[in-house]
Amino acid sequence: MTKVFNYITDAFVELKTNVTWPTSGEVQKYTIIVAIFSILLSLATWGVDTVFEKALSVFFNWLKG
Repeated sequence: MTKVFNYITDAFVELKTNVTWPTSGEVQKYTIIVAIFSILLSLATWGVDTVFEKALSVFFNWLKG
């Protein structure tokens, strides 16, 4: 049990002393960038899905026809 406690203690010490934490402004800036790219990627995925849906619909209607 002491090994687990020592591991957790060492992890917190590592986080306090060796990790460079971003400022609040950096976090906000990066959050906005990630949100914008997420929206763009979802729109691109929706667009490709729509194109493939229409292409497959045309293809299967052509096969029936």
